[in-house]
Amino acid sequence: MTHLPTSSTPPTTDPGLPTLPAVPAQPQPAQAPHGRTEPQPRRTAFAEGLDRLRAAATTEPGRLRIIGALLALLVVAFGAVTAWQMTDRAAAADDVLTSSQPLSSDAADIYRSLADANTAASSGFLAGGQESAASRDRYEKDIRTAAEKLVNAAANSDPDSPSAATIAKLNRLLPEYKGLVERARTYNRQGFPVGGAYLRYANEKMQQQMLPAAEELYKKENQRLRADYADATPYPWAAIALGVLALAALAWAQHRNYQRTNRVLNHGLVAATATATVVLLWLVVGHSLARAGLNDSYDHGVRSLNVLHDARIASLKARGNENLTLVARGAETKKVGEDTYDAYDYDFRTDIAALGKYLADAQELADDTSGEQPVTAAVGNMTEWKKRHTAARGQDENGNYQQALDKVIGTGKTTGECFDSVDENLRTALAHEETEFKRAADDGRDALTGLSAGAAVLAVLGAVGAILGIGRRLSEYR
Repeated sequence: MTHLPTSSTPPTTDPGLPTLPAVPAQPQPAQAPHGRTEPQPRRTAFAEGLDRLRAAATTEPGRLRIIGALLALLVVAFGAVTAWQMTDRAAAADDVLTSSQPLSSDAADIYRSLADANTAASSGFLAGGQESAASRDRYEKDIRTAAEKLVNAAANSDPDSPSAATIAKLNRLLPEYKGLVERARTYNRQGFPVGGAYLRYANEKMQQQMLPAAEELYKKENQRLRADYADATPYPWAAIALGVLALAALAWAQHRNYQRTNRVLNHGLVAATATATVVLLWLVVGHSLARAGLNDSYDHGVRSLNVLHDARIASLKARGNENLTLVARGAETKKVGEDTYDAYDYDFRTDIAALGKYLADAQELADDTSGEQPVTAAVGNMTEWKKRHTAARGQDENGNYQQALDKVIGTGKTTGECFDSVDENLRTALAHEETEFKRAADDGRDALTGLSAGAAVLAVLGAVGAILGIGRRLSEYR
């Protein structure tokens, strides 16, 4: 029977055996109250992903994957921003041609039609029972034109906009004005002097309420037109900057690839560079052409149209005041300083002076013979008009009312002939400038055609090329 030793002396270690190193003391987990172990905090997915990304960046395949992702992202961002910015500019350019400028012209036509109707009404009143069918038809045509243009403007304006409120006001005032004119005609045919009072009241409603409202509408539509130009013409600097950055990144990636492999070309990266270059050149050249066309349409179209519209309106107001000078027969006066003038004759002189200024501006803006000739003819008509008006005023002031009336609405060498010639020449000039505007604005809009969609498609192809080019390098590590 074997007995274990009872001695507490440890056994002797064989000196020939190696000695194991001592194990250091291990830290004990923190003890929670009552002896429980405190759980370790869990790491977030973001932190783990960041660690993996950091680890991948220490290897060449990992670096290539990061470079490929960044290149694709840059090219796609370049295409997306280009598509977004050029879509906005193309829409604004289309609005200039198809919406805001036509509405601005409609607003000017509303003003002109109202002023011409007022002029035709005063001319018919002066003729009394001898009012011609042409004068009556002209008045009715102007009223219809104003009503139709108001309907069109209402259909194209926002319901809660200031323009809508102005249009509603004009729609309310138009039948009131027409009723006053009809009363004036009725009493005038019967020989009652109260007819002149009704006509002056109608003219007051036109001059103090309707024409200011029409002018306000015209100014608002012009502001809308300028806003569309401001949206369509600025350079897309964000897209251009992204395009330059994408090309620089692609060039750096190809240079890096050459330094590590001595290979001059990487087909995928070359394809991506080519598509980004095409988009950038298309963007810069296309927008520059569009900007040039739109600026030309404004400088040689819109500006000329605005001045010609103002000139035509001034001539209409002058003609109306000339007629009302004979209708009122001195009943309305205006005191300027120490001098007293016939109110309507004073306004005529103010309007004719404005007409001369607008015609001078139109001559400066005319950039070809077709636009300059009718304006020059209108200047000559205005000069003759002033001479004949002076002669008519001389007859009226000398008590020769019938002779003055004959010089204003008679059958030969009248101020009415001069006014009609001015109006016709201005109509011709407006038609020419309208054509010039449409041509230039259409060229500007067409320069942007397809740019948004083309940039998006080419950007996707460029991103695919960059990924395939980097993928080609990655395949060498497998």
